[in-house]
Amino acid sequence: MTILIFVLAGSIAQLVDGALGMGFGLTSSTLLITLGASAVVTSAAVHVAEIGTTLASGIAHWRRDNVDKKILLWLAVPGGIGAFLGATFLASLSLERGKVFISTILLVLGFLLLFRNIFFGQGTLFPNAPINSRYIKFLGFSGGFVDAAGGGGWGPVVTPTLLVSTQTEPRKVIGTVSAAEFVVALSATAGFALQLSRLEVDWEVIAGLAIGGVLMAPVAALLVSKVPRKPLGIAISVAIIVINGYRLVTG
Repeated sequence: MTILIFVLAGSIAQLVDGALGMGFGLTSSTLLITLGASAVVTSAAVHVAEIGTTLASGIAHWRRDNVDKKILLWLAVPGGIGAFLGATFLASLSLERGKVFISTILLVLGFLLLFRNIFFGQGTLFPNAPINSRYIKFLGFSGGFVDAAGGGGWGPVVTPTLLVSTQTEPRKVIGTVSAAEFVVALSATAGFALQLSRLEVDWEVIAGLAIGGVLMAPVAALLVSKVPRKPLGIAISVAIIVINGYRLVTG
């Protein structure tokens, strides 16, 4: 594979993320696994590429006062720990088991993303429930572990859960989750780095994914105001479900 293929994968993933507000890791992982990259290389590449994009996103949301500092701390620290452990766990799996595991996670996240795009905007399920720090910390840890071990999933797991289970403003949820994702990406990358000596990491994959994401970022930002989010989100979700479901069935 040439680097141009991975640049294309990064570009497509960034377009999806720009239109839906989430999905870079989920989409790029599905694309890379489909193109033949190993589970470990896929997740490592995604998280290295996300370090820069999540940092920029977090700073932008912080400046616009879209970040709840208390929830940020509750999410970021457990999320970073979960991501580090998830990366270590994935790196310890055999090549074949890693592919099965990551395909299963991506399939589940595809259904979660589909659910979010169909029912997004229906309001909070527990309007009178107070914010529970232990619940948010557990959510952060779980989201970080799934994100690193599955090659993506922080946004699809954490964002809709906070939206439907707390009274936090949507802009604050999105901004806080985006800012916390930087810590998650950094921690996952650190976890993979410790295993680097025994992993066959293809830096061409990482470079291509990062370049594609950076180049497409301005277009993705423009896409937010031009493309209907709900039908696009449903279409992307169905594609992810079909691709990963087929891969699990056929082995």
